[in-house]
Amino acid sequence: MDAETRSTLKKDDVFIHSTQVGLDWVAENRAKALRIAIGVLVVIALAVAAVIVYQQRSTAAANAFGSAVSLYSTPIADPAQPVPPGVKTFATAADRAKAANPLFEDVAKRYSSTKAGHNALYFAGLTAGEMGNTTGAEASFRKAGDLHDANIASLAHLALANLLTQHGQTSDAIKLYQDLINHPSSTVPAATAQLQLAQLYEASNQPAEANKIYALLKAKDPTTAAGQIAAQKLSGQH
Repeated sequence: MDAETRSTLKKDDVFIHSTQVGLDWVAENRAKALRIAIGVLVVIALAVAAVIVYQQRSTAAANAFGSAVSLYSTPIADPAQPVPPGVKTFATAADRAKAANPLFEDVAKRYSSTKAGHNALYFAGLTAGEMGNTTGAEASFRKAGDLHDANIASLAHLALANLLTQHGQTSDAIKLYQDLINHPSSTVPAATAQLQLAQLYEASNQPAEANKIYALLKAKDPTTAAGQIAAQKLSGQH
């Protein structure tokens, strides 16, 4: 027997020995191996079930949110225009908000962990505000502002800042605008918050502070919408 053949046989012996050791372990620990296998299958089954349940909840949430948005999109009746037969309208925006608000509240409560639930919470604040329910609007905006969803949280903070501005809480509103400027998102770019803050300063008889912001926006990029608005403000055009 040559050296190459002996080397091959030796490798085969090692493989056979390793395989036998594995088979012996399975034979001696069959119950344990079975429990491990079952445990792995259970974990996989639970993970799959969780994904399915989440997808189902997300679909249900999206449908419910869509229904609420559809109602909220109902047109306001124009006294000067006759309403075609079968077309639903609301007499006022407050009436429409009053009808849509419970739907948004329900979606936000039942599907709080979904994207639709986050959106519904923000719209619950908007409709509460249109109804004249300042307390309810503020509560919804603050709750939406605490979400990990940065885009919805930014919109909620912007809406809350506007709401506080309307009710004379300018110092709190300024803090929110400045935070939005420092932490922009795709839904609320820094320039949007800067314009809102500048308008607050104008309304608060602080034109110098407002002009500082307008000058920054104009200098940054005069071709953007924000830059053009800033340029108009600086030139005295409103």
